[in-house]
Amino acid sequence: MEFSIKNSNPEKQLCDCVIVGVYESSRLSAAALAIDEAAAGYITSIIKRGDMDGKLDSSLMLHNVPGTASERVLLVGLGKASDFTDKQYCKAVRASVKALASSGATDVAIFLADLSVASLNASNLSTRRKVALMAEVILDASYKFDSIKKKPDDSKKEAAQKGLTTISINVAVDNDMQTAQLGLVDGQSLAKGVSLAKDLGNLPPNVCTPTYLAEQALAMGASYGFAVEVLERDALEKLGMGSFLGVTQGSEEPPKFIIMHHMKGQKDQKPVVLVGKGITFDTGGISLKPGSEMDEMKYDMCGAASVLGTFKTIAEMNLALNVIGLIPTCENMPDGRATRPGDVLTSMSGLTIEVLNTDAEGRLILCDALTYAERFEPSAVVDIATLTGACVIALGHHASGLFSNNDDLAKELLQAGEASLDRAWHMPMWDDYQPLLDSNFADIANIGGRAGGSITAACFLSRFAKKYEWAHLDIAGTAWKSGKEKGGTGRPVPLLTEFLVARANKT
Repeated sequence: MEFSIKNSNPEKQLCDCVIVGVYESSRLSAAALAIDEAAAGYITSIIKRGDMDGKLDSSLMLHNVPGTASERVLLVGLGKASDFTDKQYCKAVRASVKALASSGATDVAIFLADLSVASLNASNLSTRRKVALMAEVILDASYKFDSIKKKPDDSKKEAAQKGLTTISINVAVDNDMQTAQLGLVDGQSLAKGVSLAKDLGNLPPNVCTPTYLAEQALAMGASYGFAVEVLERDALEKLGMGSFLGVTQGSEEPPKFIIMHHMKGQKDQKPVVLVGKGITFDTGGISLKPGSEMDEMKYDMCGAASVLGTFKTIAEMNLALNVIGLIPTCENMPDGRATRPGDVLTSMSGLTIEVLNTDAEGRLILCDALTYAERFEPSAVVDIATLTGACVIALGHHASGLFSNNDDLAKELLQAGEASLDRAWHMPMWDDYQPLLDSNFADIANIGGRAGGSITAACFLSRFAKKYEWAHLDIAGTAWKSGKEKGGTGRPVPLLTEFLVARANKT
């Protein structure tokens, strides 16, 4: 898909379709008004007939509008002007892409970036931000995962290639074209990272193995010029990562520990460390999961996918910040060698862990990665994991769960979530919950019972993150969708990117 930035008149656009907005109460956007004047009130007459009410997400395709050079004009509902925020703006852009999907339009000009858009942090979004959001949403809405489907034969290729190919984003004449171009780079960079995270999650687990993830990281490092290390089983044994290795005992697939170095900040700048859970398939181990919907456990590596996606985005941006990515990755399988309930593992930190449930395995691989993170003397560590079903029960599928040992770090992440429309919710992690992890036979148990399951999981991880500022994002409810729309969401790549960009801007 090819994007361009333009300053032009909507009625003079020679393309397949021009997209303009209409508010509720029959109020036309500036671009829609320009077309209406050129068409001698044609759009106004359509609205008066009741064919377009301007409600958010609504759309109406018009053909051969008088006085216009374009073959089509798409009217998109913007809702109430007083309620038009960044969230509504993104919905309007997404509705545009959806409406175009059933048309033959491939070359379009969109006139929505010149609208006034409010947000939580600003009375009016900048042109750069509006263009970035538009590119991001268009690419997200156009995403398809068909790489492992049978390829269409020659007679069907033309139909398969139908879709948007050329998009011109129009901004107001008095806006800085260079600023808009920067926004386009921002949006495309983020979309590439989100798309990668989606692809990795959507791949079947017999393809997306720990070895495959390691290969993707190495290829990305070679492409963008950042260092990547992959530690094998022998190295993990020497490091004393007994907790990580305990999870992988039942699998034929070898574990990998991926270490990525994006070092674009000052040499003395302490890095931010991102840690992603990479369970490429989770059967639950000996504590076997129910068979229903177990296929979705291929998404248990979405924390790792989000770290890889974020690294792709910041590499595209050439972000001036030091960032380390750590990905412990393996499978959790039942086998004669698999870890049993009642086994005691010794973590890299030296703490012993009684395994009461082998399906609480994500925290067992993350705890060793969190200990490993100490060597980088980080400014902050953020782990990302599809960790607990309890978080889905608590927050549903709209917000990721956020836990932290530092309120300032938590605020940074919450603000990044609001700004990126990839929200999180700050959950409690009081000391009152810690005794639930007590064990009669080891330093700590790996579960604390059903009550407050997402909280006790975070409390477990906190035992291994005492030497730095740390936050944990439980993305079990936000990393993928089920049902007819089954597929990875790419979250929380937008949140993480916004968080890192904000940190870079402070240096």
